[in-house]
Amino acid sequence: MKTLSQLVLAIAALICVQTGFAQSSPYASADRAVQISETRRANAALMHHFTWNSRVEVLVDGQVKDIRIEQVQYGPFGQLQHNLLNDQPAQGAPGILPFGFLRRAIAEQQKQQMETFLQGLKQMLQQYTLPTTGKILDFMASATPAGPNAYGLYTLSGNNVVQPGDNLTIAVDPWTRHVRRVTVSTTFQGDAVQLDATFQTLHQSGLNYCAFAEATVPAKQLSVQMQNYNYARLAY
Repeated sequence: MKTLSQLVLAIAALICVQTGFAQSSPYASADRAVQISETRRANAALMHHFTWNSRVEVLVDGQVKDIRIEQVQYGPFGQLQHNLLNDQPAQGAPGILPFGFLRRAIAEQQKQQMETFLQGLKQMLQQYTLPTTGKILDFMASATPAGPNAYGLYTLSGNNVVQPGDNLTIAVDPWTRHVRRVTVSTTFQGDAVQLDATFQTLHQSGLNYCAFAEATVPAKQLSVQMQNYNYARLAY
């Protein structure tokens, strides 16, 4: 499922920013929003110097239905390149379309429906990356800071970020100013959607990346889990 890798890359792009939570006044500052945008662009540029592995699992009704492992890196023109290492169903899940024309057509239709749903979900979740400086500024101006929590992290939480009733919460380490967790509660096609992503930082390079993320749609008993690992700097 190519759309799966697109979905998790959208998740991985979520809010790779550095910021502080000591006072509320900086959140209303356009200069601070510009700084966040520049920091995120610098982190994205640094990502182009690395290759990494991405593992995606699709679970339906609590059972793993598909596992996809890719080696990912950016090409010379800025496009993402995917080297498929493994793409197979989980044990007990059908890996090949069933024999028989009618059954094959049904399986193809179900696969297409899943691809279409995941594509729409990806596009919706992309809006929570706050892709422009203006979107970042809007969020900072209306969000509520809090902390530290039990893990020593400070949070910034805002409602109605993309659509009415949603919530976006970002947790930041005050010492490193790196994002450590992003959660999104929203809806898609009338169903509740929850996204939970945790971030790690490579100490030598300072690259901040999404280590694990899970998008769940309880009404459909659907979960998409992603893990990024084995980051290695490219040799030029």
